[in-house]
Amino acid sequence: MPPVRALTTHPQTTPHIFMVRPVRFAYNEQTSESNEFMDAEFAEETRLVAQEKALEEFEQMVAKLSAAGVDLRVYEDTLDPYSPDSIFPNNWITTHRDGKLVLFPMMAPNRRVERRQDIVEDLKRNFKVEEVIDLTHFEQEEKFLEATGSMVLDRRYKIAYACLSARTHPEVLSAFAEATGYEVVSFSASDDNGVVIYHTNVLMCVGDFFAVICLEAIKNEKERLHVCERLRETGKEVVEISLDQMKNFAGNMLLVQSAEGAQLLVMSESAFRALTKVQCATLESYAQILSTDLSVIEGNGGGSARCMMAEIHLPAL
Repeated sequence: MPPVRALTTHPQTTPHIFMVRPVRFAYNEQTSESNEFMDAEFAEETRLVAQEKALEEFEQMVAKLSAAGVDLRVYEDTLDPYSPDSIFPNNWITTHRDGKLVLFPMMAPNRRVERRQDIVEDLKRNFKVEEVIDLTHFEQEEKFLEATGSMVLDRRYKIAYACLSARTHPEVLSAFAEATGYEVVSFSASDDNGVVIYHTNVLMCVGDFFAVICLEAIKNEKERLHVCERLRETGKEVVEISLDQMKNFAGNMLLVQSAEGAQLLVMSESAFRALTKVQCATLESYAQILSTDLSVIEGNGGGSARCMMAEIHLPAL
């Protein structure tokens, strides 16, 4: 079956990324209950050096992205209010080619303070923002949707893939879809112990013509087949990863581009080492792999390279 026609001509990737430099990075007790990717024992071992080491890893990633030609906006974290996970800005905001900027409801109270009006205002000064869509009122109902943690967006076909969890509520998904025109493909996903996967972006990554996904995590056969069907209908070569590879953040990748248009697949060293030679060869046929050591950030924060990058898809002024 030939791929269905894309709903937009918008590219999946952007050369414009923003990141937040950490100042008080640490293991977040408020998020640990729902995030099995966090390592409490490792966090205790690295507690005294977590901020120092995380900053080193952050700067190394910034240097590699900049050297590869990515247009980076790096914002400084603030000491107050305390936000140990501010290094993961992709969870509170999305931006779109039609000028929409969406703010999202977050589960942990100490993560909600990561939403910064000064960053929103800076984006407005440098890009065209037509509308701000604020979904944060759902926090009052204990319903959450943590942006491109909860959703993996296929921007050309306007599909939001989402595994349901305590951080990804179907009602907020519907509100996002209504406001942006996205189709929602939702499903349940869990690890080999039956623990619900907290964020969709740890189990899958979508590029223009490929998708990395841990199908093992989608236990319901009907849901698994539906996800595969939508990926193949939209022209994606499916690169399947195992549960063990997923635990090493092999699903937590992001396809970005340089200012010159080169395609870059950004991931951590642990993700890269977890991939097989065949998987690497397939991915390298679509993009240059750019990896960096993020072991302290991963162990303490339960997130990896994709989580550290917030894409700016807004049109130019």
